[in-house]
Amino acid sequence: MGPATEDANRRLLRARDAMDRRFAEPLDVPALARIALVSEAHFIRSFRAVFGETPHRYLQRRRVERAMFLLRTTDRSVTDICMDVGFTSLGTFSRVFRDIVGEPPSAYRRRGPIGPVPSCFARAWLRPSSFGEAPPP
Repeated sequence: MGPATEDANRRLLRARDAMDRRFAEPLDVPALARIALVSEAHFIRSFRAVFGETPHRYLQRRRVERAMFLLRTTDRSVTDICMDVGFTSLGTFSRVFRDIVGEPPSAYRRRGPIGPVPSCFARAWLRPSSFGEAPPP
């Protein structure tokens, strides 16, 4: 890998890090492309080539990951959690959650609190796949 590729990947990582830090805020491709110092179209193509999914899908997955944690560790309403993780529509949140996790938020919540296991195992087991597979029941 040459210096130009390393530099391009570093810029993409900066944009992904911004998504990780500010997942609950309204983020758009133009703002992320500016962080990566590339055009919008090039940012989307490059992000997908490097990380295996589009920036939009990555952001949705990060939001769902946070919602999964909140659903199992708090008694807050699904609507409140939906808004807190950055979705603006409960319908969209429910559809995206079901697409990524394999079940609706209310069914996921009924599983109960996360059991006492090392947090690294819990995070690995609960992290949804970027390929649309649901975690084991």
